[in-house]
Amino acid sequence: MAKQILFSLSILLVFLFHCITTLGQPAAAPAQPANAPVQPANAPVQPATPPVVQPAKAPAPVQSAKVPPTQKGVPDVTKILAKAGGFSVFIRLLKSTGVSDQLYGQLNNSNNGFTIFAPTDAAFSNLKAGTINSLSDLQKTQLVQFHILNTVVSLSNFQTLSNPVPTEAGDTSDGEFPLSVMTAGNQVNISTGLVNTTLGGTVYSDNQLDIYQVEKVLLPLDIFNPKPKKHKAPAPAPTLLSTPKDNDDESQSDSTKVNESSPVSISGHGVLVSIEVVLVAFILTKGLHGV
Repeated sequence: MAKQILFSLSILLVFLFHCITTLGQPAAAPAQPANAPVQPANAPVQPATPPVVQPAKAPAPVQSAKVPPTQKGVPDVTKILAKAGGFSVFIRLLKSTGVSDQLYGQLNNSNNGFTIFAPTDAAFSNLKAGTINSLSDLQKTQLVQFHILNTVVSLSNFQTLSNPVPTEAGDTSDGEFPLSVMTAGNQVNISTGLVNTTLGGTVYSDNQLDIYQVEKVLLPLDIFNPKPKKHKAPAPAPTLLSTPKDNDDESQSDSTKVNESSPVSISGHGVLVSIEVVLVAFILTKGLHGV
């Protein structure tokens, strides 16, 4: 009985010793995960710090030459009309007569201004067939110039014009190419003596050029109904004053008397010459005898 008790105590002591030994050891480290993340082979290289460069001193600003202001483009009549549309016949006449180049040159080289009455294609189609083709080159030029005033006239200033209005076609002071402009309120009427029409809309307007649309071709009298030129009458020949018949008779008798007396005077001079000759001969003879 006592042996059993000792055996049991021995076993209990061993068990207690084992428990004390086990509790005295540190706790086990946690297990590493099975697949640890793989570190990248080449770690990103940190960029080197750039050297600090001191900014160079800016050069002094260079004074640039003064550039003249850009001039406004010179208006081109044919381009303006082409853009507006409906003026192909008038454009062709402007080019073929050389008037378009003259206008461009004067607008570019001077302060001159112009006002143009531009007939539409419909206006030319209303003319009799062959009206334009029958004209000479000079007449075509004059026809185009008849549609141009050598000044800028705005819509509000037509009432200030004095008739006849001068055009580029001729000198109205000599009665050439007369053009009349009349206003009635906001309406502007144009008359050539053959054609009457009303000013249409404004095609273009600036301080150098005004272009207005007209629905009829302005036909000048000097081309389509010319008047015979007046020639100056020659100066009258001076008239002789008539004299009475008696005076004529007296003048004739006087001339007869003069003619009749002429031989007498000549014969008288002859007698005197003869006497002088005789006297000289007598004196010479006497002198010879005395010797």
